[in-house]
Amino acid sequence: IGLVIVGLAIGYGLNQISSKKYKLEVIVKPELESKNYLYDVVNEIQSNIQAKNTSFFNAMNIEEVDFTGLRIEIGRVAEESSSGSDLKYLELLQSFENTDAIADIVRVELQNKSSFNHRITIYFNNAEFGKEFAKRVMDYINSNTYFIGLLEIYITNAQNRIDQDEKLLKQVDEIIVNYTNSLAQSGNSTYSDKIILDNQEQVNIADIFEYKTSLIRDIETKKLELEERTAPVSIINLGETQVEHKSFFGKSIVLIPIIFIVVFFTLSMLVYFNRKSKELL
Repeated sequence: IGLVIVGLAIGYGLNQISSKKYKLEVIVKPELESKNYLYDVVNEIQSNIQAKNTSFFNAMNIEEVDFTGLRIEIGRVAEESSSGSDLKYLELLQSFENTDAIADIVRVELQNKSSFNHRITIYFNNAEFGKEFAKRVMDYINSNTYFIGLLEIYITNAQNRIDQDEKLLKQVDEIIVNYTNSLAQSGNSTYSDKIILDNQEQVNIADIFEYKTSLIRDIETKKLELEERTAPVSIINLGETQVEHKSFFGKSIVLIPIIFIVVFFTLSMLVYFNRKSKELL
């Protein structure tokens, strides 16, 4: 009992003396096949932290680096999955078999499975330094000239695609309007579902509407991609500084009494065995 009380007192005192440790988590999404680059550049930063390479961080516009407790890690964000729900989802897909909808569903699912969000965790002791350090790190990650060049080409191509689709959509709307006006002028309830174009080619009106829908969907997809892909590595959430919580056995207030008790019983057993051995002799 005395050792437990002394251990609790010492552990409490050490917790009051020791400085708090902080961490900051950044959720990111690699764009343009930049996942391998993301992991490599994070490992590069960690290597320079271990080497305390101040010139490297000065190039990142970080003048004074507090290396005390500084560490950076990266890992994939874990996603919960249920085998039962996955089985139901596959059964649902069977109802779309041999339809155009299945192609879009499969494409979206493949994109979701092949692109994961990743968590960059930065550990530090200086609360004021950590937030600014995280911002500088993300600026450095997104400063890669190769991926910036690819991103500019992608944005240009996507914008051109949107412009072309909007022109085609306008032409399709004109065709539909002309077709509707011709029906209204004829006043005939029985009409053909074919449209005769200027080149005397007949086109099914249902195909026209389906083509219009595909153009609208393509425009929406490209606009969404332009909104998301603004950097080689998109920042989904730049977290706030938080206190790093230690595990139960990692806290001094618990660990020191346990050590005292283990040592006490170990010595007691040694004394007991020693006494027994003398009695046998």
